[in-house]
Amino acid sequence: MIIFPAIDLYDKKAVRLLKGDYNQMTVYSDNPCEIAKDFEKKGATHIHIVDLEGAKTGGTPNIDCVKDIVASTSLFCEIGGGIRNMETVDTYIAAGIKRVILGTAAVENEDFVKECTNKYGDKIAVGVDIKDGYVAIKGWLEKSQYKCFEFCEKMQSLGVKTLICTDISKDGAMVGTNHELYRQLSEKFDIQIVASGGVSSIDDVKKLRTLDIYGAIIGKAYYTGAIDLEEAIEVAK
Repeated sequence: MIIFPAIDLYDKKAVRLLKGDYNQMTVYSDNPCEIAKDFEKKGATHIHIVDLEGAKTGGTPNIDCVKDIVASTSLFCEIGGGIRNMETVDTYIAAGIKRVILGTAAVENEDFVKECTNKYGDKIAVGVDIKDGYVAIKGWLEKSQYKCFEFCEKMQSLGVKTLICTDISKDGAMVGTNHELYRQLSEKFDIQIVASGGVSSIDDVKKLRTLDIYGAIIGKAYYTGAIDLEEAIEVAK
């Protein structure tokens, strides 16, 4: 299992939200690139980046930060947040991003998903943000008509190879992750599943490792010191 330490970008800073609430934002660093270098120093091979401004407004408002991270590390960089058109996808791929994560656009525009997977193959992932069993969109502010498993099935049929699945109720709350959800996803789908939201202890990492899923994202737990990143990477192996 691959550990993806996470950097959420807002106004060129590394921040974290509680349960996706922009009014509950904590700034952890004015230099996200230094955090990425620290990830690499601790043994990370991959990084999960979210442009929270992009998620709100679309576009690539933090592209300079992203380019710095790509240029300054050898990390496999994936990014999500407000990716709504091919121009944005192209911009990130050209900047050296290895995987682009579609969110709201994947829910609202099936043809866009097809277009992206046809052009970029496994460099395209989809974020499945789950709220009360349904897929949430627009920065988690709205629930779509899709139930979680129904949507995952659709994405698999469109050729998407990686799903980043977040239980919003657990995200940033430091109460543990939803192991049952990831067990079901792992059993139902022949697709790379990344667990996101609430991975808050080494015990969480150990449990996820037994589910034979592809990856786990560690966010707030790294910043608060609740998880030692080096230990998590070893345990995940």
